[in-house]
Amino acid sequence: MTSAEATVSAYWAALEARDWAAFGRLLADDVVYHLPQTRERIVGRESFLRFNQEYPDGWHLTVTRAVTSGRHAATWLTCAHQGEELPVASFLDLDEAGLVREVTEFWPEPYEPPPGREHLVERY
Repeated sequence: MTSAEATVSAYWAALEARDWAAFGRLLADDVVYHLPQTRERIVGRESFLRFNQEYPDGWHLTVTRAVTSGRHAATWLTCAHQGEELPVASFLDLDEAGLVREVTEFWPEPYEPPPGREHLVERY
């Protein structure tokens, strides 16, 4: 079994490189990809590969932080696309063979904070 850290690192590197063969080798046959914000789910290696292959190009991923424990990983990414930098939170679970079997991803939209806490925060 490969370590979760090595698998997650290879997963993001293959996705950024659009190396679909390498990306596919990291996925379990029955991988499930969850997008809770849009209430979408993709099931199976071929469907998940096709989803990524057909996604409009022009984006780039940078891993800001990856934390692993056993067969679980949490990653914070920055996705650069059309002059914007979008934060992404991804949670990955690996199977016994070290393949990615489940991914849950959140793409939060920036928003303005409510008034009244300016004295407590620093904006960046």
